[in-house]
Amino acid sequence: MKHCPNCGSEVEDSFDLCWNCNYHFSEGKVVDIAERHLLKKEIDCLRCHVPMSYAGNYKFHEGQRLGFFGNLFEFFVTRQSFDLYVCPKCGKVEFFVPQ
Repeated sequence: MKHCPNCGSEVEDSFDLCWNCNYHFSEGKVVDIAERHLLKKEIDCLRCHVPMSYAGNYKFHEGQRLGFFGNLFEFFVTRQSFDLYVCPKCGKVEFFVPQ
């Protein structure tokens, strides 16, 4: 565990962003929520060891649309958002929780 120099919170060693105050460890500053989409990870493919390409943030939900009231039931589904990375060489896809 590491400690955030901005707020003192404990943060997992693998995280680059403080969960409490949005301090970005590698940039050394507090990141505005609007700037968070600019923070892309540099990830190598586990198969080919080639840098993976960031393909965007995708939103998924669990549940189904049921007839006439389908849009009404959309309020009661579980929604998740993931950053998608794709290997340009082998096509491997990896999902990550946004920072």
